Amino acid sequence: MPEIRIPKGAWAAIKETVTRDKTVAHFHDDMPEVYGTPMMIYLMELAAAQAIAPYLPPGWSSVGAAVDIRHLAATPTGFTVTARAEVLEWDGRTVAFAVEVRDGVELIGEGRHVRAPIEVERFNRRVAAKALQQPRREEPQP
Repeated sequence: MPEIRIPKGAWAAIKETVTRDKTVAHFHDDMPEVYGTPMMIYLMELAAAQAIAPYLPPGWSSVGAAVDIRHLAATPTGFTVTARAEVLEWDGRTVAFAVEVRDGVELIGEGRHVRAPIEVERFNRRVAAKALQQPRREEPQP
């Protein structure tokens, strides 16, 4: 693995507008039309990936390895949310982040996220090899 230096304190922020397709109601009609937790976590992950991308060698990216998030407040459609991720620690294998999302009124989510830098080509080879091992679906017995 090449030497990778990711500084503590590196950060990035990403904004998006909450539209209906990013709400719980988009997937479940009986639920409120508010920003969904999975979408909030995804935005946090994108901010974290963006924060470390400049420090990775060409042909490298990062994948999510852990999330510990609290969704604190509901955000209706039309609001702009901003996710911010800041590097807390780089241990040579994984990067730990403090992450948060705000909606212009209040803090709506916070927690920790961990990402692992990967060499994309090597990662894709491993995934392709695993795909060849996929068990066959057995036909149900009558």
